[in-house]
Amino acid sequence: MNILRRVSVTLALVVVLFSIPALAQKVETDYDHSVNFNQYHTYSWGHVRSTDPFFEQRIRDAVDHDLQAKGWQLAPAGGDVTLTAVAIKRNQAAYTTFYDGLGGGWRWHGWGGGMATTTVEKVPVGTLVVDIYDTSTKQLIWRGLAHDQLSDKPDKDTKKLEKAVDKMFDKFPPRSS
Repeated sequence: MNILRRVSVTLALVVVLFSIPALAQKVETDYDHSVNFNQYHTYSWGHVRSTDPFFEQRIRDAVDHDLQAKGWQLAPAGGDVTLTAVAIKRNQAAYTTFYDGLGGGWRWHGWGGGMATTTVEKVPVGTLVVDIYDTSTKQLIWRGLAHDQLSDKPDKDTKKLEKAVDKMFDKFPPRSS
């Protein structure tokens, strides 16, 4: 029985280890391929919304850092483009099932005679959407999405936000087609 328990624990650990890459940040961007981004040099902020009010300024700071590093300048109003951002943080249920034995063979009710234990854990998840609009035409010209596993610690979330924004703006501005 001890061997079966060890095998079960080992299998559970393997499943957990192989699922860790799935928890990594996923960042996507898309843009209007007909737009020449070389014409834009200034930006202004429109609405920034977050389920965590402290995150609103953190989003602005992270995006400002990346855009200004690329030579763009923040204008209090009337910039060439207008940025908006929405951050959604919520808890999502995650189900984990562990088996305490593989049993003694196939029976009418399934394989083995082991017991299964399922636990439910609330995992914080978040999505950040940053949109860039041409201010004069009010047309969406660029969108960045970051999907991330969050923690219950604001300092960790801030670092993950900064990393996601860095990834989002890594190849910004897009080259004209």
